[in-house]
Amino acid sequence: MGIKKYNPTSPGRRFRTVSDFTDLTTDIPYKPLLRPKKKTGGRNNSGCVTAWHRGGGYRRSYRIIDFKRDKRDISAKVESIGYDPNRSARIALLKYRDGERRYIIAPLGLQVGDNVVSGKDAEIKIGNALPLSYLPLGTFIHNIELRPGEGAKFVRSAGSSAQLIAKEDDYAQVKLSSGEVRRIPSGSMATIGQIGNPDHENISSGKAGRIRLLGRRPHVRGVAMNPVDHPLGGGEGKSSGGRPACTPWGKPEGVKTRWNKRTDKFIVKRRK
Repeated sequence: MGIKKYNPTSPGRRFRTVSDFTDLTTDIPYKPLLRPKKKTGGRNNSGCVTAWHRGGGYRRSYRIIDFKRDKRDISAKVESIGYDPNRSARIALLKYRDGERRYIIAPLGLQVGDNVVSGKDAEIKIGNALPLSYLPLGTFIHNIELRPGEGAKFVRSAGSSAQLIAKEDDYAQVKLSSGEVRRIPSGSMATIGQIGNPDHENISSGKAGRIRLLGRRPHVRGVAMNPVDHPLGGGEGKSSGGRPACTPWGKPEGVKTRWNKRTDKFIVKRRK
């Protein structure tokens, strides 16, 4: 697992870096766990663009990931570590003793041939999934459920991890990578370890074409538009805007927009 660089034979290759993919053991996905993935181009069911700067990109199939880890107390063997075009992390193919296969997010250090298990009696080792109440304090975890049985919602991207720092009554306190401390029900499942592929954040695209292949179209600056298109548009010559940064609809950027009082009680410490 590392980063591969290129000689500057062209402007597009001068700053280009890619993963060397040495952590992968196969390049062929397990077909029964593949599903077609339709592109939207950022449009809703009426054909209106609701998410800007999306379109194009490679065709890809969706890999069904087991975020619930609800196959309890049955040992599974890691068959392969594979690539998933839909996420930054690697995925591991597990084969259970009864013959069923499932994909999970591959934690750092998980190798082909390792055995993992899910359940409250599982051993404290990388790849095993347990309820928060059965994990020792200080454990680094990922794939965390927000509510028991709902499936993992937190800490699912490459290189990320959270830490269990306290337990109280029916809740556990988890410190997320952003610095936020959050109360989560003790019955929620979490997987031990840090997610693999931590070098993902250090990869440089090198040219605009690689961004287009990911399905992201060009992002136009507001100050380069006309007044009819953006609050920062217009002006004689090249202006810098003349007002604080905002969205095309005039909403301020960089200010707090969270407004969910119902779940405020679960946040012990905010990230700022």
